[in-house]
Order: sequence, then structure tokens, then C-alpha cells
Amino acid sequence: MTDPKRRWLRQLGPGLITGAADDDPSGIATYSQAGAQFGYQLGWTVVLTYPLMVGIQMVSARMGRVTGHGLASNIRRHFPRPILYAIVAMLVAANTINVAADIAAMGEALQLVVGGPEHGHAILFGVASLLLQVFLPYQRYVRYLKWLTLALLAYVAVVFTIAVPWREALQGIVWPRLALTGSALTVIVAVFGTTISPYLFFWQAAQEVEELTADPDAFPLRQSPEDARAHLRRIKIDTYIGMGFSNLIALFIIISTAATLHAAGITEIATSAQAAEALRPLAGDAAFLLFSLGIIGTGMLAVPVLAGSAAYAVAEAFEWKSGLDLKLLEAREFYAIIALATLGGIALDFTPIDPIKALFWSAVINGVIAVPIMVVMMLMADDARVMGAFTVTRRLKALGWLATWTMAAAVIAMLVSGG
Repeated sequence: MTDPKRRWLRQLGPGLITGAADDDPSGIATYSQAGAQFGYQLGWTVVLTYPLMVGIQMVSARMGRVTGHGLASNIRRHFPRPILYAIVAMLVAANTINVAADIAAMGEALQLVVGGPEHGHAILFGVASLLLQVFLPYQRYVRYLKWLTLALLAYVAVVFTIAVPWREALQGIVWPRLALTGSALTVIVAVFGTTISPYLFFWQAAQEVEELTADPDAFPLRQSPEDARAHLRRIKIDTYIGMGFSNLIALFIIISTAATLHAAGITEIATSAQAAEALRPLAGDAAFLLFSLGIIGTGMLAVPVLAGSAAYAVAEAFEWKSGLDLKLLEAREFYAIIALATLGGIALDFTPIDPIKALFWSAVINGVIAVPIMVVMMLMADDARVMGAFTVTRRLKALGWLATWTMAAAVIAMLVSGG
């Protein structure tokens, strides 16, 4: 590999991992439901959300790199405490439900492939994820997360193991014929909510801060403006590629389930593992195996991002030490939140609450709570007291507010329609 290629690959980090973590088992279930229920007619949603997702994630990443503080820390510094606590509480609740659903989906997917106890597999995945976060040094851990993003290629492979009417699929992207009923709007909000998710904002900003902490010669851009051009360019490339990868995979999942499940009259999918199981008689063992292994791989990538983003938010809100580069005893509270979110998710799988049924609705909840968080983010991104000379550009400001009002419009339309 040539040096230019190595330099290019090194530019991929927080944005790539954030984008890939977006396609967690919860997201897979949501995209599968979209494809199964409405065929190709919702393919346009992941195309529309791509520039919006890029805009809002770039705002988040820039804030972390410019200020040297995560999103919750910046909210604490510039907004009243009730706003901070409300945002952090909503994030932790949504993330814990999401962790529970993802771990359960991973356990169910492994059971489909190798048999054995579903709950036993879920415990194994949850504990393994927790131990990796606590005991692996940050730089090595990030390298493993980068490799796990390759698990998403399973969903590209699935499409090429089945027959897809590409003309019809493309029509769903550029000229959909869909009545905007309450159920359709609910699925659209779920797709938006699982694509533009609050935990991704907190994670990408925190990872930019982690990158600063890991390099003793690096400083926030407010203190080191001469480094701005190189780092803002890296953030741009990283975010464009990471979000593009994420949304391309989402589109492939919608297409694969539309071509198989919807075409066969299977329109109700509650979980990602159920989608994998339904694929077997329709698309064969290869598609089933790829879909199942993709669930496990993306789950191992997403669970630490979910638990970690909750921990960063809580630790920053209460001014605790935080960072995956710190030892367990150096950041006890931070790792305690990671443990509570992960183990709490495992525990939910053993209660009467069905986290699998909550999977789809967690995406809807994410869509709803994303709106106030995005408003707060955009206000800070355009405030010189927060960003100094690096307030967002006019173009990025327009894109960020467009993403915010698009999410708000979708949520309002869903509520008005009674979806």
C-alpha cells in the first residue's frame, strides 16, 4: 500500500465508525420493516437523509474538535441545567432501550445460525462488549471498531444473491408512489430517527475529543487555529464517507427486504433476526446467513457506541472524568455508566418488557427527541462564544437547520395524522 493510501485511510475514524454504528440491529429492523411493508417506495428516505445526516454530524464533529469538549459539556456551559438534564435523561433512556433491543437481536441471530439459548448468547455479547470497552486501550479499540464496519458489507452481498427488479427499485428512490397515511408517516419518522439519531451526535463529538486527548501534540482548534484547515478537511472527508456508507447499506436492506419479503406478501417484521429468518425460504441459505452475521457484526459495533455515548453525556453533564483512554480507576463514574447501560440492556431482556417490540418504537422516539437536541446544537454551532472564529459556514448552517426542520416536520406530520 502506498503512503498516500495510508494517509487517506487514517483520515477515516469517528465519522466512519459513527456512520456504521447507525446501521445497528435496531436500524436493520426499521429498514427491514420499511422494505417489507412498503416495498421500494421508501427508498427515497435514506437518499434524502444523506445530506441532512452529513450536515448535522459535521456540526457535531466540528464542535468537538474546535472546543475540545463533547456535546453535553458544551450544553452545560451555555444552557440552563434543566435543558441539559432533560436532554441527557432522554438520551440515556433511549440508548438503554436500544442496547437491550440490539443485544437481544444479536442473541436471536446467533441462535438462528448455531442454535443454543437465545438469552445465553445475549449475555455473552453484552458482557464481551462491556469488557472490551473497559480493558482495551482507546487506539486499539478504535482499530477493532473500524474493522467491524466491514460487517455491513454483508447487506451488499445479500442484494447480489437475490433477483432485484432494479427499475422498480430506482423508481422508489426518484419517483415513489406512496400515500402518506399515519402508518407510512410513522415508518418514515422511524427511518429518520434511526438514521439521524441523537446518540450519534454525542458519540462523534466525543470521539473528536478522544482523538485530541490521545495525541499530546494536539490542541482544540480554538487554541490552535493554524491546524484548522487540515482537521476540518479530515472531518469533512470522514463524515461524507461514513454517512454515505451508512445510508448505502440502509438502502440495500430496504431493497433486499422489498424484493423478498414484500414481494412474498410478508409485510410485518418486528426484529432484524425475524427478517433474516424470513429470508431463508425466499432467498436461500446464503442470504439468510449473510443477513444474520451482519446483525451480529453491526451489533458488536453499535452496542459500545450506544453505551459509550450515554456515558460521555452523563459524565460531561456532571463534570466527571471521561474517556476510553483512561483506566478503570481513573474514570470510575464514566465506566459505571457504560456498565449500567450495557447490563441494564441485558436485564431488560429478562423482564416482561419486550425490548424487541420496543426496537421499532425506539427509532420513533429517537426521531422525536432528536429535534430539540438538534436545535440546541445549531444554536451553539453559530455562537462565537462557543466556537470562536470557527462558527459554522453559511452552507453548513443551512444544511444543519434543514435537517432540523425536516425532522420536526416529519414528527409533526406523524402526530397530526395519529400515526
